[in-house]
Amino acid sequence: MTGTSLDRHVQRYAQRTSGMRASAIRALFAVANRPEVVSLAGGMPYLRSLPLESLAAEAAALVAQDGLVALQYGSGQGIVELREQICQVMSLEGIKAHPDDVMVTVGSQMALDLTTRIFIDPGDVILAEAPSYVGALGTFHSYQAQVVHVAMDDDGLIPAALVAAIDACRTAGRRVKLLYTIPNFHNPAGVTLADARRAEIAEICRTAGIAVLEDNPYGLLGFDDRTRRAIRADDAENVMYLGSFSKTFAPGLRVGWVLAPHAVREKLVLANEAATLNPPVFNQMLISRYLATFDWQSQIKAYRHTYAERRDTMLAALTDLMPEGTTWTSPDGGFYVWVTLPEGFDASAMLPRAVTARVAYVPGTAFYADGLGTRQLRLSYCFPTPDRITEGIRRLAGVIAGELDVMRTFGTSPLRAVGGPSSPAPDTA
Repeated sequence: MTGTSLDRHVQRYAQRTSGMRASAIRALFAVANRPEVVSLAGGMPYLRSLPLESLAAEAAALVAQDGLVALQYGSGQGIVELREQICQVMSLEGIKAHPDDVMVTVGSQMALDLTTRIFIDPGDVILAEAPSYVGALGTFHSYQAQVVHVAMDDDGLIPAALVAAIDACRTAGRRVKLLYTIPNFHNPAGVTLADARRAEIAEICRTAGIAVLEDNPYGLLGFDDRTRRAIRADDAENVMYLGSFSKTFAPGLRVGWVLAPHAVREKLVLANEAATLNPPVFNQMLISRYLATFDWQSQIKAYRHTYAERRDTMLAALTDLMPEGTTWTSPDGGFYVWVTLPEGFDASAMLPRAVTARVAYVPGTAFYADGLGTRQLRLSYCFPTPDRITEGIRRLAGVIAGELDVMRTFGTSPLRAVGGPSSPAPDTA
């Protein structure tokens, strides 16, 4: 396309396209997928433990027996059988729900998009943890929302910081619509919201007239075999709950859901029909058969065991290999460790040198709406084997040590601290 032609199209773009941003993670894929590079960047589930041959037979039987339904158009809300099963899955987290209030989506990312679409006008505020999921930030920006971050510590979102953020927005005349939160095994911070804070945060939002968007793709992947009670379990009227089969089954099927109060669900179904007509029926029916036929809870236990082993490997390697002044979180579930580099570091600027050393990560600035996070980076332990994780951390530690040598040579004095678990975002306010 010529420059003149490109300019002509740019002039036609809607104003909201100015908020669209390239994903920092997607931009890394081309490099991170090279076999010589140890990728600690992407949050890809480890699928080798799935019963692939049995699933292939189930998929073939689905086409042979119910192909006229599975390959046809379907309901914009999703098939009833799967919505009933989703209610059973959510019951593990204390949620009592009716299938009528569940809407199936093309992954929980679409649920994020549709929820933002029906609630947010340009300039509205969405409160989100600092840091927050990069895919959510991209969606919020695309609808011209203003994201205001709320500080976390090792016990998750801080209630007092939430109150302060709400008060500051209202004093400035800004309209706050939603709190977006990932309470369990946070992406990217790896921390979990303390049980005692959940009801308090729900009450703060309910009193302030702010809806809660609870995103919980990792909730069943706790390493202590304890399932945390969802915020939605104790507040059915003000909390919209997002779930997904991407982390507990297979992301390639792109099946997620949103549980919402009845009136909100009606709007969501209309928005879903406008976006896709209906979520793929074949994918829904395959997952429904999987839930009905396979021991899916044992499969989740297998995932937990695999990810716990890899988490332990990563934490041990960080402890053994990272230079002093580097700190990190210690997740009790999920996929991620959040690392804070010594004073004076810039994780984005360091990334090319890391890739040259054949290791990849996601710089922390991708997880903030306001440019913070320069000293942070996200590491994922879900996909690489333990040996690859250890090698990846060895390469990364070498890059950091090399940067420290350069900084000392030029007279800088990085902050000295003992490596180990720390607050997920020590440089945020």
